[in-house]
Amino acid sequence: MAPQTSIPVAANVLGTIGTVFWCVQLVPQIWHNWRAKKTEGLPALMMVLWAACAVPFGVYSVVQNFNVPIQIQPQVFGTLALVTWAQILIYESKWKTWKAIVVATGVFVLLGAIEAVLIVTLKGPYDRGVEWPMLVIGIIAAVLVGAGILPPYWEMWKRRGRVIGINWIFLSMDSAGALFSLFALIAQNTFDVLGGSVYIVVIILEGGIFASHIIWLFRTRKLRKRAKLQGVNFDDLPEARIYQDKRAEMTIQSYGSCDSRPCSAAVTLAADPGQLEKELAVPKPIYNPGYLSDMSETEFPKYLESGSLDIPTWDVEKGVFSTTDGAV
Repeated sequence: MAPQTSIPVAANVLGTIGTVFWCVQLVPQIWHNWRAKKTEGLPALMMVLWAACAVPFGVYSVVQNFNVPIQIQPQVFGTLALVTWAQILIYESKWKTWKAIVVATGVFVLLGAIEAVLIVTLKGPYDRGVEWPMLVIGIIAAVLVGAGILPPYWEMWKRRGRVIGINWIFLSMDSAGALFSLFALIAQNTFDVLGGSVYIVVIILEGGIFASHIIWLFRTRKLRKRAKLQGVNFDDLPEARIYQDKRAEMTIQSYGSCDSRPCSAAVTLAADPGQLEKELAVPKPIYNPGYLSDMSETEFPKYLESGSLDIPTWDVEKGVFSTTDGAV
């Protein structure tokens, strides 16, 4: 595809709006990280891939002679991604601040040098009609920006669809920036399919993150209501901790693999909190781990709720399930 020879006013306006969003979209996330002093749930790989994608994305935009705002986008985008990555190194990986700054700055210089060399190297051949190198560059950009949004899906899977660590203002602004940038390409004299695919990938995958958390909110509505009635945070509710932690669920289910009946109320909570009330309606004996007297399932949740129950975990060295009170 030939480079753009003239840019319509509408394309420049839409591209400018998109650039404004993408110039500041990570600022709320950076501010959120700094205030909380933690980045749990925000994958470092996400920011590394986004910083890397700025190189092919920038090369593609400059050589294709897109409108100036869109040419600026990758540079700002990559810089903010590196700043966020440095925060993750400091708060999550516990790096020294100076070390994280030096490493992030070094990566910034390296990526900038690579982009400059590629622009100088590829612009001449592209102007002479050799298009396949730019096609490869565009594909790499699309793959990297899309791959950068995949790590949060792993974090969501670990938490049953819940999104933590990602600032919603940042995500909304990032999606809006991609949308306006896509409109800017549509408004140009000719639409660049490969360049537009980058924005389309961002819009679709980030939409999936929004959808995942909305579904989680719906599925945990009863647990969140229960936490509110008890005046505690969702994460402080014992039932919620069991529901959220897949490892806790697996531990309880494994714990119940013995011949005696497992703590089925806890298993029910972990598997489907919406079914708890039905299970509690029929009192049944439950497994006695040794330091509990036999009790019905109507009594067990009260004991669980009191916080005095230690969920057994598997001791690899001893080959037994154990609690803080000792082996079970």
